[in-house]
Formats: sequence, C-alpha cells, structure tokens
Amino acid sequence: MRIAVVGAGPTGLFSAIALARRGHAVTVVDRDPGPQPDGSWERAGVMQFHHPHAFRGQVVEALSAEMPDVLDALIAAGAEPAQPAGLRCRRMVFERVLHAAARAEPGVTMLCGHAERVLVDRGRVTGLRISGRGRSGPGSAGPGVDGQPLYADLVLDASGRAGRFARGLRAPAQGGDCGQAYVSRQYRLRPGAEFGPLTMPIAAVAFYPGYGVIAFPHDSGVFSVVVTRSGDDRALTGLRETAAFDAVAAAVPLLATWTDPERSTPFTGVLPGGRLYNTWCGQLDDAGDVPLPGLVFVGDAVCTTNPSAGRGITTSLLQVRRLLELLAEHPGDPESATRALDAWSTAELKPWFDDHVTCDAGLAARWAGADVDLDRPLPSDLLGAAATVDPSLMPVVGPYLAMQALPATLDEVQPRAREIYATGWRPPVPDGPTRDELVDLVTRAIGEPAAVPG
Repeated sequence: MRIAVVGAGPTGLFSAIALARRGHAVTVVDRDPGPQPDGSWERAGVMQFHHPHAFRGQVVEALSAEMPDVLDALIAAGAEPAQPAGLRCRRMVFERVLHAAARAEPGVTMLCGHAERVLVDRGRVTGLRISGRGRSGPGSAGPGVDGQPLYADLVLDASGRAGRFARGLRAPAQGGDCGQAYVSRQYRLRPGAEFGPLTMPIAAVAFYPGYGVIAFPHDSGVFSVVVTRSGDDRALTGLRETAAFDAVAAAVPLLATWTDPERSTPFTGVLPGGRLYNTWCGQLDDAGDVPLPGLVFVGDAVCTTNPSAGRGITTSLLQVRRLLELLAEHPGDPESATRALDAWSTAELKPWFDDHVTCDAGLAARWAGADVDLDRPLPSDLLGAAATVDPSLMPVVGPYLAMQALPATLDEVQPRAREIYATGWRPPVPDGPTRDELVDLVTRAIGEPAAVPG
C-alpha cells in the first residue's frame, strides 16, 4: 500500500519504519525539517521534546520485535537498559535515532510540509493536501510543490493531541486538564559520579501535600529533575526562575541528593512545562461509524496521559503494534481494521486514561486539603502505597505498576487496602519543606511578595 503518516514524532516514525519493513511505500509528513547540519534541533511546537521521559519495558519490546537495529543504535547513542526492564534515554536522543533510521529506511520518504486536509473520493480517503517547503533531507523524494496532493491508500494521523488537520471527524474527546503543571531542568553527572537513589525502577519520586518532585535518569550521565504543582497554584509559578528552582532543589532532600554540586551540574536553564492533560478520543464518530475509511488515528491523537507515570510512548507503540497485526488480518479493508483497532484500544488502552483521570482527581483533592475518601474505591496510587504496609498486595500491584496488568486487576486488593486506610494510616510524607515553606523559598529567591493561591 501507499501510506501517508502525519507527524514525525516517536509514534509516526516507529509506524513508518515498521510499515516500510512490511513492504509498504510510506511518506512521513511533518513541518519540522529535522536536525540541522550543525546538530541543533529545536523541535518547535513540541514542548515535551526537551522534558524528561521514561521508556518502559514495552517500548524496548516493541523495538526488539520490529527494529532491533534501532534499539542497538539507541544504545550506541548512550541509552542504557534499565532494570527490571526499560530504557534510560532522553526524548531528544530517542527521536534523533528514530529520525535517522527513518531517513535511511528504504521505502520511507520524509517530507517537510503541513498536512492541510485529507483527500476523499467516494467516501474513502485517497491522500492528503500538503503545503510547505517540500522535501526533507538528502535522498528524499516526493511532492515538493506547495498545495500538491499526496495520494495514499491509508493515512495515519500521528500528529498528536493538538493535531488539527482531521479535527471534527470523530466523536468529541474525553478528559482535559489534569490539574497539574510542572517545570524541569537537566543535569550532567560529574566524572565518576553515579545517579542518586531510585524509589521506583524508572525514577526517584517524592510527593508532598501540594507538590511533588521526580528525578529521571537518562542516557550518557544525564538526568532531569521535575517539580510539579497544582496548575492553579500561582504562588509557585516562580519555580521557572533559576534562583527559585535551585533553592527548591537544595531544600528538598531527594533533589538535594541528586543535584549536589559534587555529584552533578546543570546544563540547561529551567524548562517550563505548562499544564498536563489526560485525553481520550477513539476512532469513531458520534454515530459509532468509521468517519473516513482509510484514516486511522494513532498515538497521542487517541490517548494522552499525565506523563508522570511514563505511559505515553508505551501506549502509543502498543497501539501501533496492534494496528500492524490488524492490517495484516484485514488486507484491503481498512474500515474493518479501524473498527477492530478501536475495540482493542477501548479495552486495552482506555483503562490507563481512566486510571490517570481518577488518580489525578484524587491527588488534586488531597493537595487541596481533603482526606482519603473511603466512601468510594481507592485510586490506584493509594493502593500502591498500601502495598508498602502489606507486601502481600504486591503480586497484584506489581504487574499493574509495570503495565503488565490492567488497572481493573487492582479490584482484588481494594478490600484489604481499605482496611489499612480505615485504621487511620496514611502514606507518610517524606522529609522536606511543606508547600507553604516551598512558597517562601520561591518568593525569597526571586525577591517578590508571595502570591495568593487560586
């Protein structure tokens, strides 16, 4: 088939390489021309490009199954396998390696341009209308004239949550702002130094009433530090100032260990991350039909989750792998493949979106001063915390944490966890400043009066 992929992020690039290796002719369309000759790559419009990511074991499995040479290239570029499974790697390194692999892949054309709209004939997608600069990179071929059509038998929309070219075709998206915002900064270990202690296989995490901190180890001795807060807590917006961020990093014990000047040194400024979102939008329209046979949505165009749990690229690549199977099972019938993908995604991916919505709402309520609500099922983060009190819960909680079992499997441990919370036990607050003390640190660091929350 002739296949057009809109979006050259991890989902689009992985899809393109995997499809080309199955014999399809693939054209990837993205407004970003890719890395510049001097190696710079701003990745304009992709905020998360410079922010931390966690690559779970499912990402390694997908690469191993579809393109082991790309996994080898990632490791050669500095990415480190993490135990029990996963990959320590910056998003920018991950994308650079995938982008280079796609450019070098026979059967893949990289096209720099803007996908304006889908082309339709007799109720089926026939391609894209493209505007922009044309070819992207050495050896690329394809239409390079502004406004020319790109004909295709199948179009994958991997343009992300905010993609617009096919907006309005599907039923309205569910979800929205998850109530949190964050800032991050990258550091490099000094020669001979090691990463700080981890509280989870992929990160070091500490949550306090009103804020949270995370340290993500990456490749080549690089790590990121994140401070997250309520999106409505204006008193902490000063965290984006370097002096304020440094003061907080020195005051929170977990961060102080990682950012100790004898261990590491920062090499970026403070990177504002903005608000975080949980969104879900399936393949079908309001009537439950495939709106345009031949148009399939993948990646963040379907499911976006709060990145704090590192599920985003995992859910995207799981979805693409299932699509690859369905295209083989329904040759020449993209409508059936799309319906089957929607059913699978609803059963296997949407529960992770629902889980984030529930957890984020519960966290927001507790940050606002509410106690654990024992009149409804406990959110999964509180179930995980209960397992620290009663390790017998871990055979159920562990597979969920590794995304090897869906959130519904946690129903089995709800009764015991509720017993624990009913005694009055609550997850212990780590050593560190209170939210009010954090506000004082921030305001003193930037020399401004404290803002009023809200």
